[in-house]
Amino acid sequence: MKSNYIKIWGLAAALSLSSCLKDLDQDPSIDPDSINASSVKTNLQYAEQSLAKVYASLALTGQKGPTDSPDIQGLDEGTTQFTRLLFYLQELPTDEAVVAWSDPGVPDFHNMNWTKSNGIIEAMYYRLAQTVSFANSFISVNQDSQFDEMKRYGVAEARFVRAYAYYYLMDLFGDTPIVTEVKDKLTESDRKSRKEVFAFIESELKAIENDLKAPKANAYGRVDRAAAWALLSRLYLNAKVYTGEERYADCMTYAKKVIDESGYTLVPNYKYLFLADNDTNGAQNENIFTVNFDGLNSKTWAGTTFLVHASIGGTMTATDYGVGSGWSGLRTTSALVDKFDGTGNPPTAWTDARAMFYTNRQSYSISSIASFTDGYAVTKYKNITSAGRKGKDPAGDFVDTDIALIRLGEVYLNYAEAALRKNTNTSDALTYVNRLRTRAGEAPLTAARLTVDEVLNERARELYWECFRRTDLIRYNRFVEGTYLWPFKGGVAAGTAVADFRKLYPIPANVVLASGGVIRQNTGY
Repeated sequence: MKSNYIKIWGLAAALSLSSCLKDLDQDPSIDPDSINASSVKTNLQYAEQSLAKVYASLALTGQKGPTDSPDIQGLDEGTTQFTRLLFYLQELPTDEAVVAWSDPGVPDFHNMNWTKSNGIIEAMYYRLAQTVSFANSFISVNQDSQFDEMKRYGVAEARFVRAYAYYYLMDLFGDTPIVTEVKDKLTESDRKSRKEVFAFIESELKAIENDLKAPKANAYGRVDRAAAWALLSRLYLNAKVYTGEERYADCMTYAKKVIDESGYTLVPNYKYLFLADNDTNGAQNENIFTVNFDGLNSKTWAGTTFLVHASIGGTMTATDYGVGSGWSGLRTTSALVDKFDGTGNPPTAWTDARAMFYTNRQSYSISSIASFTDGYAVTKYKNITSAGRKGKDPAGDFVDTDIALIRLGEVYLNYAEAALRKNTNTSDALTYVNRLRTRAGEAPLTAARLTVDEVLNERARELYWECFRRTDLIRYNRFVEGTYLWPFKGGVAAGTAVADFRKLYPIPANVVLASGGVIRQNTGY
């Protein structure tokens, strides 16, 4: 397929959600590297390539590899990839992560003082809008496909990815236009409230449930019915934040479907979830929806390449983690370290297999965010296989490890929190939490110890650096409030409360301006 068949050059293209398949209108006799829409409908290989682009919008950054042909202009290309952006927005303003770098916009997240001109926030808006655009384009072409694989399953998968993108548009930005077809500009009727976006996501996931393949029946990396159930459980867990009405019973219903009906199981070794062969080492039986990476064939300076390299510095040896160098960036705070029962003062050893910290010549406390050795390093993600071999890239630049966007461990915790909030089926909640603790080598909790607050702690232990923390803290009323502080919250060493409007990110100023009044700025910005 033609290498430059889509570029988002600026705001107008991003806002119009223009088609990722513009070149499909061309005649192949004019451009032999391109294909037209009718070819996609009649050639399964072309259709599969188009669907791959929908998924790839969450993994890659452009058309050539790591650099030189970005989908989104204006930032370093590696910074514009979805999971790297999600890490910035979901982890850096929390107790789970800090980064030493002073690149424009990055310190704003620790300081919780971002503005409507923050380029990283703007890139996330464009990235999610582009994913919606790619999905809409695929759906418009393939809803009349002659192949059931695409007309039914492929379209359902693209609708899932679109719903997933809308979930984060709603979670991060609140009110969001809903666009389900390729169009040139937004209209007043596209503007939707956060509550309406919630209802749209819910209806989409329910509508496609029976058109997605049965759990574990799809190819690795493509979603199945369990992904829809799991995303519904996440949606309902946060319903009170998004709509003002709790939906914990519905969260339990869909989490239970994943647990009892999907066939997904916990991988026995927690560390296998974050290794270079997590597509084959057993982790694939727990990972329900993944962003896939390959150090030779899907190169990006983001994804797990970012998570592995940026976590290495100080006295760490990069080759121990399967890469050739460290970027001396990411660490964690003492607030996360303290969620684990450690030995020593400060703690330097843990029995919990999930406590993956590097402490040699790293300080427990942070005096300066700019110093990599201030704060424990995190060794959760590695470019090493379960057999001890390093990833495919001989130079050790690009990483093979996939990132789970949805996995069974999260679903267990969704169910447990909802059950405790409803005060029903708490014995099941205890069972699911203790399955995670047992895998990690920790003693099971008693019923008396399993509280709603303890589930939040367990989510930190199980899911840190997997981009849940901001959403979790908002649900627990601990993100902006002064009742829970961590080092450098709000830009203050001891931590401080910040304004309530920080629970939502600003709509980028350029987006508001170019929308002609359709998109309105969030309060406080």
